[in-house]
Amino acid sequence: MSYYVAPSQQRTLRACMVCSLVQLHNRRLAPRPPSHRISKLTRTPRSSLQKFMREGCPNCDNVLGLRGNNDAIQECTSQVFEGLVTLRDPTTSWVARWQRLDAYVPGTYAVKVTGSLPDEIIASLEDSGVKYIPRDGSTGEEET
Repeated sequence: MSYYVAPSQQRTLRACMVCSLVQLHNRRLAPRPPSHRISKLTRTPRSSLQKFMREGCPNCDNVLGLRGNNDAIQECTSQVFEGLVTLRDPTTSWVARWQRLDAYVPGTYAVKVTGSLPDEIIASLEDSGVKYIPRDGSTGEEET
């Protein structure tokens, strides 16, 4: 599996505000015939350009319901994030433990995600037994 993102596609990256997984999202792409599914310039399958729309978030979709729901994607993901960490085996990685990612699937994660979830989504997470910790660095830090 390749995590390469062409520079022209980097502006379509979004990070989940719950788990910080980074995926491509571009809702305006028109489907192409199967013979044109791979771009000659990037060699990236065209279907990977809509991972949040097509697959949702592999860590949180059972709670957030991002798959096929552009409004939920806009509310629960952010284009503003800092740093990227690619994890191959989150269960044994000290970086995964440090970022609280050790229970998630392998992939590329943001170190810090800017944005806030709507209150009803936070309540839904708590009702599902998920403790929401903002990934913007605001929790546990005192303002001076």
